[in-house]
Formats: sequence, C-alpha cells, structure tokens
Amino acid sequence: MNQDRPAAKGEVKNPVDRDRDDDRNPLGAHPVGTAAGAAAGAVAAGAAVGSMAGPIGAAVGAAIGGVAGGFAGKGIADMIDPEMEDRYWRDNWSERSYIDGGFTYDQDYGPAYRYGVDAYSRYPERNYEDIETDLSAGWRDARGESRLDWDRAKHATRDAWQRVSDTVERATPGDSDRDGR
Repeated sequence: MNQDRPAAKGEVKNPVDRDRDDDRNPLGAHPVGTAAGAAAGAVAAGAAVGSMAGPIGAAVGAAIGGVAGGFAGKGIADMIDPEMEDRYWRDNWSERSYIDGGFTYDQDYGPAYRYGVDAYSRYPERNYEDIETDLSAGWRDARGESRLDWDRAKHATRDAWQRVSDTVERATPGDSDRDGR
C-alpha cells in the first residue's frame, strides 16, 4: 500500500503506517467517538428540543446534539488506545485457541491484532462480517512481515475487533454493535 496517499474507499490502511491523529476531524474527534457520540447526542437533544418546539426544534436539536455528541464521542474514542490494545494482546495472545505454534507475537500475530483494532476505528458502524472480505483483500498489504495467511490472521483480527467493539459498547448506552447484548 502506498503510504503517501490516503486509503481508498473500502481499503484498510496498514495501522503501522498511519499516525493515530490522521483519522481525526478538524475538531480533533476520532471517527469512532464522533459516530457514537453524535448519534446519542443528536437523538437526545433532538427529542428534548423537538418535544418543546415541534419539527423545526427537532432539526435544530439534532444539529446541536450532533456537535455535542461528537465531543462526547471523542472521549469514547480516546478509550480505544492502540498501545493499550497492543499491550493487552501481547500479554494474552498465546492463550487463544487459534494460535499456531511456530509463530511469534511481534512478527506474526501482533500485526493481525493491530489490523483488527484499526479496522474497527475505521468502520465502527459496520459489522465485522460485512467487511471481512475487504479485510481479507487488504491483509496482504497490511501484514508487513507477518507470515500468517488470512485464514490464520482473521481469527486474531476478529478477536481484536470484538474487544474494541465491546469496549465501545460498555461506554455507550444501548446496543451499539447491534449484537443483541
């Protein structure tokens, strides 16, 4: 993948090649936090203002809620710290049932876990199953020196995705990942 150009639509950029701040909007909000916070804030503000001022009030409330929610969501996104995730997986990777002997964390599984964390931060509103094909296609470029083919890497990628999704869901009201929990 060319590091000098932005990722194309549907393409997951190698997490090692990008700075965490590259994904932030001009207000400094991370897309995960902006989406989660904006949705919650817009609904709450729109409902409150709309109930008092009718349809126009609901529209104004939704706009105000979106901005406020974006700032609240920034806090959620900041909870998803790639370095913290890396430390977690470094300490826990060898206990996973899909780990194959002969592979290491630093060279092989670490890039797969980082790929899952990065993918969630890029596509927080989507289900893993909906983008697995895209992730599979992007793994060749994202894997770096990893010796894992996608059939082995996908388990670690999914595991990291789910851990981040669960972190976000615990921090936001409702069923943010629409898994019924």
